[in-house]
Parts: sequence; structure tokens; C-alpha cells
Amino acid sequence: MSSLPSLLILTFSPIRSDPRVLKQVELLKGKYQVSTCAYGAAPDGIDSHFPLPTDSRGWTSDRIGLITRQYGRVYNGMTAVQEARKILPVGHFDIILANDLNALPLALDLKPRLGVHADLHEYAPSEKESDLKWRLFVAPFMRWICRKQLPMATSVTTVSQGIADEYHRRFGVEVGVVTNAAPYLEAEPTPTAAPLKVIYSGAGQRYRKIELIIDAMKGVDDKVQLDFVVMPNEPDYVDELKRSAANLPNVRFIDPVPYEELVSLIRNYDVAMCFLPNSTFNLQNALPNKFFEAVQARIGVITGPSPAMVALVESYGLGVVTKDFSTEALRTALNGLTETETARWKTAANDAAWTLSAESQVALWDVAISDIAQRAG
Repeated sequence: MSSLPSLLILTFSPIRSDPRVLKQVELLKGKYQVSTCAYGAAPDGIDSHFPLPTDSRGWTSDRIGLITRQYGRVYNGMTAVQEARKILPVGHFDIILANDLNALPLALDLKPRLGVHADLHEYAPSEKESDLKWRLFVAPFMRWICRKQLPMATSVTTVSQGIADEYHRRFGVEVGVVTNAAPYLEAEPTPTAAPLKVIYSGAGQRYRKIELIIDAMKGVDDKVQLDFVVMPNEPDYVDELKRSAANLPNVRFIDPVPYEELVSLIRNYDVAMCFLPNSTFNLQNALPNKFFEAVQARIGVITGPSPAMVALVESYGLGVVTKDFSTEALRTALNGLTETETARWKTAANDAAWTLSAESQVALWDVAISDIAQRAG
């Protein structure tokens, strides 16, 4: 038997392709007896894994329960929760690290001996706020979990200060910030040459309004080449994007690569597109993976006026911020790119790479889990 405290990392996501959860695994394995519960195969180097069936879901389809506000029934009816209860022993783990709000009630029900840390990957009550039915029926369910369960967590973290502030304002819990920083890469900036190569990488989801970027490229001259690396989260939407860009000679879609290869791919470019229209609360406060991947790739960034990204761009001189979220403003920024300025951004990214790396940012998780483990004494 290991003398290390036992730690379950719980997520309703495919763990081997979830960058944030993989950072937790890498940080904590060896310091604790780490088990994981998630979709897919086990991450490397852990002690045990509890795989969830691929056809189970970490969200609700109980319309009657939502309408009648029978929220306990709604939560317990989620198929991922049901399957996890079958395989996870109650009272077995010392600590549980619950990823996202939908894992928190289960983590608390599993009664870890020392406590639960909740890591919230976004502001859950506004997750799909652009959908009217979601706002009317699902958002109240999310707020119910926040009111009932968040105060029971031993500690809580999230991805940006704006989201942390909102959780505190609405639900009275103290929330720390661990950004979605990418692992540090020992590297130097690559040379810049025409045509300037821009990359957009991310999830293919309609609420991200990726079509605005394609519209902006209509009118950008051929000194700029834009490549999209878009995951097929919503295949019909991704197909629409490809059709929209079909007649643009300086726009391409290239196949996604595994996460561990992404920064190496991005290093082939000069600038990363981190333009996220502020159509939802979470997008307004976004500080996404792609921003930090660009820094580790030692390339510049183009962002909209999103406060969290603007603060870092201006502090470290990492790129350009558009005047607003319009296609015209983005087109102006793209047409204004120069080799000289892009080279300067690459140097700035190199200077900021350690400070903005995962190794620097994840210390708060280390402290939070260690503080829970100290309860054993």
C-alpha cells in the first residue's frame, strides 16, 4: 500500500485530449496516489483509472425535471453520473479534484476523507447563454448546483479573474485563478518572412462565431495566409465554414493534430488568431488555451478587446488588439501586419514564455491539494 494520500481526478471529458486536466495529472502524479475517472484510456503514469462508457453523458436530457425544477432528480439522471457511481467506491479516496461544475455533486457524494477541490473551467451558469431554452431551463439548474454545492468544496479555482470574481459575487465563495497556460517549451523564435502565416486553432462550435474571421479575410491581401485547425465538435458548422472559405485563396483548413503536437505545429506560423467575439459572459472573460500555446510557440497574437487577453498583450507586448469585435476591425489588423512588428512580438513571447507557462501557473493547484492533504494530520 502506498503511503501517499489517494487523489481522484474526476472529469466528464476525454482525459487524454483535455489539456487542463492533463496538466493536473502531470503536476500531481508522484506526489499522490493518483486515480482518474474520465472517458477514454488512462493518462500515462497514474496508479489506476476508472473509464466511463463512451455513450454516457455528463449533461442532462431530463426536460420534465428541468421544467419542474426537480434538480436532484435531474442530476442523478445524468448517465455519466450513474455510470460513475457504479465504478467509484464511496469513502475510498482521501481527496477528489472535480473538474467542472457537473462533476462537483458526485465528488461530494463520494465522501473523500479529506476534501474536494473544484476546478471550474468556465462560468457554468452562462455556459450556453446564447440559447434561449438553455437560459430558461438549464441555467437555473446550474445556479442551483452553485448555491448548494460550491460552498461545500474545500477550495475552488477557475480560468480567469473575471470568472472568479463572478463566482464570488454571485455565490460568496473564494475562487483562485489557474490560467490555461501551456507547458513551457525550451525554444527560440523562428524567422519571419512573407507571406505572414496566421493560425486559428480551436473547437468548431457555432457560438464562437468563427465565420467572422472568414468574413474578415475577404479583403485581406495575399501577404497574409490564414490556416484553420478546427476540431469537428459541430461537424455541420465546420462544413459550413469550409464552404464559406472555399473561394479564398489565402485561407486553408488543415487537419487537427494531437494536443501534444499542437505547439510544434503552431511554431510554423507567425501570428495566432485569438479573436473571440464577446457574445457570452464566458467569451467576454476568456483567456483561452490558444493564447498560451502561441506564447510557447514564440509567435505573436491578434486578439479582440477581451479584457483578460488585453491585459497580457499590453503587459508583455505580445501582439495587436483590434478596436472592436467587428469584421472590419479584424480585417484592418490583418492588413496591418508587418514582418518587423511580427518579429518583435515573437521576441516578446520568448521573453514571457516562462512567466506565462503552465509550470508557473499551476502552483495554486499544488498548494490547494497540499492544503487539503494536510488535514490528514
